[in-house]
Amino acid sequence: MNLKNEKTAIILAGLLIGVISALLVVFGNPANMGFCIACFIRDTAGALGLHQAAAVQYIRPEIIGLVIGSCVIALVTKEFIPRGGSSPMTRFALGFFVMIGCLMFLGCPYRMVLRIAGGDMNAVIGLIGFIAGILVGVFFLNRGFTLKRTYSLPKIESAIFPTAQIVLLILLITAPVFILFTAVDGGPGAKHAAILVSLGAGLIVGILAQRTRLCMVGGIRDVILFREWKLFFGFVAILVAAFITNLITGHFSLGFIDQPIAITDGLWNFLGMLTVGFGCVLLGGCPLRQLILAGEGNTDSVITILGLFAGAAIAHNFAMASSSKGPTFNGKIGVIIGIIVILIIAVANTKKEKLA
Repeated sequence: MNLKNEKTAIILAGLLIGVISALLVVFGNPANMGFCIACFIRDTAGALGLHQAAAVQYIRPEIIGLVIGSCVIALVTKEFIPRGGSSPMTRFALGFFVMIGCLMFLGCPYRMVLRIAGGDMNAVIGLIGFIAGILVGVFFLNRGFTLKRTYSLPKIESAIFPTAQIVLLILLITAPVFILFTAVDGGPGAKHAAILVSLGAGLIVGILAQRTRLCMVGGIRDVILFREWKLFFGFVAILVAAFITNLITGHFSLGFIDQPIAITDGLWNFLGMLTVGFGCVLLGGCPLRQLILAGEGNTDSVITILGLFAGAAIAHNFAMASSSKGPTFNGKIGVIIGIIVILIIAVANTKKEKLA
């Protein structure tokens, strides 16, 4: 595919993804949360009993669909490549603190775009922090940051995570007593589109994201590093399509106050997303991209996702996640620690002579 056709494909995929994301709200998902990788991982973690926040416990079919969609199309196109072994514990730690940043801001980079498309100006502050974090990460990339090479693995190793998604789907449909579904009326976990609608949306977005390599972090990173705009165009296309769809469906409300599932504290919106941008650059992709890579057989991304799950569990078990009331003291401490830890990881994995 030549560069022009590739850009066109990314823009078209972004437009479709933006429409799908906005329509999921119409079909029942929480406002400005047609898709949110961080929030949906948190909800799934709650359903599995990893945290006890009753308002956010639901196995999200969108996550299942993203992984399965990516896996199926990767198998069809022979792009399913079992690989891994690149600094697993470091990736786990980065995933953990990326989730802490997401739950401070109340959303992943994907939801940040959807919040802006819904008129939430708090998310614009988050975007500025996100870009700042990416700039810091690029500083280290330019000086030789690396998490070392990956290795070829047996196919069974990379098949476990996609298979686990099928198990989660069965648990969602059968709803056994040991799976926790939100008991709080009106809580985010109680708001969801029908299973088939959510699963179908996830499958479509998973396929499109796999074919186009769509990544929220990658779009901005590539502009800074290489002056390459194609992934950024996908970023913008999602924003434009979701914005227009929100206007048509009456789900647009411009302002800072009374935005759904958001905090108005500018400093912590900024720092939360700075943490996310910084961590994701070092990881090589945003949470959405990690799910897509996991579907392609990359177990390094699976380790990152497990870190995201652990971060979600700890954030809610230790009162670190923000709410509509604002950030918590524990959450602020968690973000500060996260920035320090990510900085230490960046320095420790960068060639010393280039830092001097």
